[in-house]
Amino acid sequence: MVQIAFQGERGAYSEEAALEYFGGAISFKPCYSFQEVFEQVAGKQVDYGVVPVENSYTGSIVDTFDLLLNFNVNIVGEKILRIKHNLIVNKGVSLADIREIYAHPQAIAQCDVFLKKIGKRVIPFYDTAGSVKYIKENNLMNAAAIASRYAAEIYDMHIIAESIESVSNNYTRFYIISLKESVKGLKNKTTIVFSIKNIPGSLYNCLKPLAEAGLNLTKIESRPDRKKPWEYIFYLDFEGVKDDPIVRKALIELEAKTSFLKILGSYPADTSTVIG
Repeated sequence: MVQIAFQGERGAYSEEAALEYFGGAISFKPCYSFQEVFEQVAGKQVDYGVVPVENSYTGSIVDTFDLLLNFNVNIVGEKILRIKHNLIVNKGVSLADIREIYAHPQAIAQCDVFLKKIGKRVIPFYDTAGSVKYIKENNLMNAAAIASRYAAEIYDMHIIAESIESVSNNYTRFYIISLKESVKGLKNKTTIVFSIKNIPGSLYNCLKPLAEAGLNLTKIESRPDRKKPWEYIFYLDFEGVKDDPIVRKALIELEAKTSFLKILGSYPADTSTVIG
């Protein structure tokens, strides 16, 4: 049976993403942190890890980007999941009873309009599903949690407000990571990370080979280089597979213009989710 690591407790959105990506014949290894997920994969304790990389409302999950740089794992797939947040309580609790709400910081940010409207105390928690488990195990009758319907079902809890996210088209993209290499898909993406030389026009010169090769860039993200203050590392997604001759030539030209270049993976893009 395929073993999957993810951050959070059972019922987390990452578990849902794994179920949609792999199907039901899998076993799970819940982890406290994103780093633990990477450690489980790199240490061959599990076959795959599932980690969020960006949300359509709140943007990138920077911890994932930093860990991709520091661990020798491959991105072998992606899953885009529609995120529907719910206000979850113990049975018998009403909205008027609630004094505090437990939620992961990402969920808090994605439900900011609703939370401001109801005016309850919000307490950041390490995981969405974990917040449901916490108020369940402690029988808190004056508290609520923000999580998925799946989490409410797992812990046999009650939903008193559905779809409380601030925008209806709320999606999170997850990477599937592994020590294995990906297989080719009909529509492949490649993710790379590189640092640029500290000279004028450096980023332009790095992107030029990709543009000349006709490669469609789908994402670019900058992160501070922690070893060099005020210098930056760039993460980039583009359509194409790394062993295509055109792509390979462009990457060779790019590498010559960078301080370093790392290919994080070529993998089939998720085309199953219609966003809109």
